[in-house]
Amino acid sequence: MDRTELLGLFARSLAKVDTDHPLAMRLCEACVDILRAEGAALTLSAAPGERLAVSTPGMFDQLESLQEVLGVGPLHQALAEERLIVMHVDPVADEYPVFSQLAGSIVDEATLYATPMRAAGRVVGVLSLYVTAEPQTRSAEDLGLVADAVGAALLGAAESLDWSERTQIHRAIGMVVVQLRISPEDAFAVIRARAFTRSTSLLSVAQDVLGQRLQFSLDDSD
Repeated sequence: MDRTELLGLFARSLAKVDTDHPLAMRLCEACVDILRAEGAALTLSAAPGERLAVSTPGMFDQLESLQEVLGVGPLHQALAEERLIVMHVDPVADEYPVFSQLAGSIVDEATLYATPMRAAGRVVGVLSLYVTAEPQTRSAEDLGLVADAVGAALLGAAESLDWSERTQIHRAIGMVVVQLRISPEDAFAVIRARAFTRSTSLLSVAQDVLGQRLQFSLDDSD
């Protein structure tokens, strides 16, 4: 589709979204509409370790959280390799065996498209689309064009976005660093491991750490 025509369609779709919704969610919902998906997520990576994610509600939101907890999946690969990643959710897929198996327990069948969002010549995040029925009919060029437009919009409004959840995770990492006398990277791995064993989100574990409902100790008996 012509660039101008596609961006015009996206603008009209965005205008139909409830203006009471935050900007990131409005962009996410417009992507679902214009790119003919059942679910979508936007992950803005403004700096290393600084990510803001928003998903349309539903079972696909769980898949985004799962990728964050595990630290692997199409989202991470798209960021690292700066290219479109297409994955068919399959319990026996080879690319990410743990993610694939757990994702298969959340959704029976779906195809995940992870498209890098570029702004000012660099990748600033990823647009993830979930399609459960027919294969994605938009071309890779169309996906990239919409992703870049969304990335530029998010980056331009980065200061007004809600980073509070990420702030809580960073504060929790700092507390685990003190408790276990380890590096921030290892502390993040500890929080990820606890979220995985609890089948919950990183934010939930972080809030327990901040609320002192969860403490880590060097004492092996604890």
